Amino acid sequence: MPEFRVLGVRVNAVQIPQVVDWMQYCIHERGPARYVAVTGMHGVTESQQDAEFRAVLKDADLVVPDGMPLVWLGRLRGFPRLARRVYGPELMETFCRETGSKYRHFFYGGAPGVADHLAQVEQERHGIRIAGTYCPPFRALTEEEDREVVALINEAKPDIVWVGLSTPKQERWMHAHRDRLNVPLMLGVGAAFDLNSGRLKQAPVWMQERGLEWFFRLTAEPKRLWRRYLVQGSKFVWNVLLELTALRVYE
Repeated sequence: MPEFRVLGVRVNAVQIPQVVDWMQYCIHERGPARYVAVTGMHGVTESQQDAEFRAVLKDADLVVPDGMPLVWLGRLRGFPRLARRVYGPELMETFCRETGSKYRHFFYGGAPGVADHLAQVEQERHGIRIAGTYCPPFRALTEEEDREVVALINEAKPDIVWVGLSTPKQERWMHAHRDRLNVPLMLGVGAAFDLNSGRLKQAPVWMQERGLEWFFRLTAEPKRLWRRYLVQGSKFVWNVLLELTALRVYE
């Protein structure tokens, strides 16, 4: 897959149709577990502060641009046809709609009851087959609990595991479990669990396409998201300016 770099992070210059085709290829190949990081400004900024998380993104099989700032930077990096972001909720909806009952889906994450509701919604919308769901507690799992989760997923034999834990937790989880799960593919889609289940309202399309979804989500969840968008967002813009003006080089 073609790629460019933002603050040293590799981002694949892909669009949703290409990702859907690649996902089906991975499932049909039935090789070792692969994982996709659906990454925006937040993920790139987190990687600047955490070397371990940088390694997690580096090891991802695909890093897709879930954010218009990454799309704009991709165009500057030589990909003028990079028209839209690979928006996690839209990627999930597109894959489920286009593949229908072909594959078995497992939903891991979300607040209590959200994964179950999302599975039901997607099954009613697109006729997908549900392998299972699991909503982890808001704390680190014990070793025994983690073994039970691994056994649960492996026994369910899904073709794809959707992970909704938010960045960077979901990427860390996929990286840590890729050698333990007998599943071809994992995708970290964050807020897609809440948005596609109807638990949270999505920003209008015109805001999404103009890079303003962050403002919509900030007004909806200010206590949870103010640091991500106001503090980390400012750091991202500053670091990108340093990189674009060649005042700093990011390895």
